[in-house]
Amino acid sequence: MTAQLLLSLSILIAIHEGGHFIAARIFKIKVEKFYLFFDFLFPMANVLNFALVKFKKGDTEYGIGWFPLGGYVKIAGMVDESMDKEQLKATPEPWEFRSKPAWQRLIVMLGGITVNVLAGILIFVCFTYFLGDTYISKNFINTHGGIYALELGTQLGLKTGDKILRINGKEFDDFSDIRKPDVLLTTGSYYTVLRGNKEITIAIPGNFIDNFNKKESAESFVAPRLPAIVGRISDETEKKNVTIREANHKKDTTIEFVKIPSVAKIAGLQTGDQFLEINGEPVLYQDEVINVMHRGPMDSISFKIQRGEKVLTFKENFKGQTMIGFLPQGIDKKELSYINYNLAESIGTGTERAFDMIFVQLKAFRKIFSGEMSIRKSLSGPIGMAQMYGGEWDWERFWHMTGILSMLLAFMNLLPIPALDGGYVMFLLYEMITGREPSEKFFENSLRIGFAILIVLMVFVFYNDFSKMFSK
Repeated sequence: MTAQLLLSLSILIAIHEGGHFIAARIFKIKVEKFYLFFDFLFPMANVLNFALVKFKKGDTEYGIGWFPLGGYVKIAGMVDESMDKEQLKATPEPWEFRSKPAWQRLIVMLGGITVNVLAGILIFVCFTYFLGDTYISKNFINTHGGIYALELGTQLGLKTGDKILRINGKEFDDFSDIRKPDVLLTTGSYYTVLRGNKEITIAIPGNFIDNFNKKESAESFVAPRLPAIVGRISDETEKKNVTIREANHKKDTTIEFVKIPSVAKIAGLQTGDQFLEINGEPVLYQDEVINVMHRGPMDSISFKIQRGEKVLTFKENFKGQTMIGFLPQGIDKKELSYINYNLAESIGTGTERAFDMIFVQLKAFRKIFSGEMSIRKSLSGPIGMAQMYGGEWDWERFWHMTGILSMLLAFMNLLPIPALDGGYVMFLLYEMITGREPSEKFFENSLRIGFAILIVLMVFVFYNDFSKMFSK
């Protein structure tokens, strides 16, 4: 997780700072430093000044800093993260940032945001063009038993077997649309559900998306119902032994997990076996198998399965197990829906999907400021972001997450907070409209306030991440 996050952020930071660098050089502005990560203890520019790697080419020193929380380009004649104000005391040189017209300085400040947006669009366009869309259709789900309502789905009011017909009154095809952030963030969202022979409406509360900020929570919403067909057999399952001892009138409880052979292994189940009955009850879906097994402790279990043309009966004796020990077969690839896009379609669809990330953030901010969403549950720091990459290296997921983060980085940098690009843009727009620059003292104080806001925000997200991690 950590390696994927660091590589992703390193790529995005490098191209972000590269955007500023290229724009500055186009207007013949001298760039003194180009650093991935900080070569000082941010934001204290004169503390622990050293780089892991550095070299100089032309007028620019390139390097990798030791403090892995960002990066920067030091543009001559501009007060930035290094807070170097000494250069501003001299007469402006023609190759300095401050000597250029406001419109050129504006382009330089928007350079990083621009390349992040372009990188995000490029990634989404490539995904669309080379991979297309593979999804489970709503119609397939509705003709194969409906949904499997997990914990969050049940809390919302959905039930296993429901068939979701429409979202906000509109038809849809991709089953994953039901949990898209855009749906969960839209005020007044609802599902139209067929339960039995009756259509009902399930309203989505305004703060429901708070539950989706963790991967595990998102996976406990709804899923397709899977038939009770053996896919993979577990050699062992865990059995919980509970020991209670009494000493000096005090109870000492010990919980021990031990590995024991699974019922499926003992019975000799095979891939492709289809369950027909468990303890005399007909079963068709995997959720029905789980419900029977979770009803309470059993000393034995009997079940019927169909293997090819044969119906086989099993009875096994065991104590304390709550599972048979198999994973169901997934949905056959032949049952999935596929869409391929040509280049023109990919550019349009990929661009739209990239900007959807921005629109989702705007909706989320609006809900946070209106109090509909919890800021604590909504904000994630490095730990929360790393968890989104998953514990295994998956290049497809890596680049998808990098595309999302590229758009989010552009959005966050455009916020009108002094010390972010958006803060500089705000001052430059003021100068272009009024014809005069903010005073030097006002600008410096604004930067200090901006850095203070960033530090407080950084401390908060780190604390928030750790509190979420240890509260599990």
